[in-house]
Amino acid sequence: MPFVTTTEMFKKAYAGAYALGAFNVNNMETIQGIADAAADTRAPLILQVSAGARKYARHVYLMKLIEAAEADTGLPIAVHLDHGEDFEICKSCIDGGFTSVMIDGSRHSFEENIRVTREVTEYAHSRGVVVEGELGRIAGIEDDVSVSDEDAGYTMPDEVSEFVERTGVDSLAISIGTNHGAFKFKPGQTPRLRFDILEEMARRLPGFPIVLHGASSVVPKYVDIINGSGGAISGAAGIPEDMLREAARMAVCKINIDTDLRLAATAGVRETLISSPAEFDPRRYLAPARENIRETVRDKIINVLGCDGKAF
Repeated sequence: MPFVTTTEMFKKAYAGAYALGAFNVNNMETIQGIADAAADTRAPLILQVSAGARKYARHVYLMKLIEAAEADTGLPIAVHLDHGEDFEICKSCIDGGFTSVMIDGSRHSFEENIRVTREVTEYAHSRGVVVEGELGRIAGIEDDVSVSDEDAGYTMPDEVSEFVERTGVDSLAISIGTNHGAFKFKPGQTPRLRFDILEEMARRLPGFPIVLHGASSVVPKYVDIINGSGGAISGAAGIPEDMLREAARMAVCKINIDTDLRLAATAGVRETLISSPAEFDPRRYLAPARENIRETVRDKIINVLGCDGKAF
């Protein structure tokens, strides 16, 4: 089947009180691990590409690999641009076959965010592509996204209705306490998501799909493997999975997961090379990385997102 948009996916997710996983892809092993997990669990799939991934792997290579995943699994797959910073990159992805794009105008003023988001939405909708906007700034560092704690800010509920109405976006990424990257909280800090803000969003935008970025849980067993081999991510802490499950039962229809995939892949490579330091065949150390990704995504689909069995 051809790539799909997220429109029907989100309608079903909202009605069913579950969320879709949006998993970042960078290479063949990442795509295979994610797609295999979704096929195992019969889950619909959003594969998302950042600007950094496009630079690294090149647009045409990623698209062909995602096409292969669709042909191999038969799953409904949406191809999404993660954190498009301006109209040009969104246009390039739309013209290049993406079915969904995010325009991240959150660094701008409210009025400028509306202007640039509306420009993307008008272009995308005329070509059958859906758009995700963002209100509020999510702290942390991941790929080309870097927002300090000082510059971060919760989404203001009294702005959301006007923003959605004036831009025409199809979904909205909000800031309620998630963070990009592995270091989401300071030592001793208690993780907390502002469910009161999310609840107010749902009240003001009934039935409208909300998105959470920076929602990796930072799987402890992979952190331990990386730290044990001389890694430098001691103190990494993610979003508790029970909080993500609660968000999925509310208005959140899409939960972005990238850091957990990076940790899973890195742990697979490091564990292999530690046990077999003379190994030089990439297939030998990338296969465990792929399997770790598959295991991680499968767990997310079943135990966090609740979208297993929802593909057909």
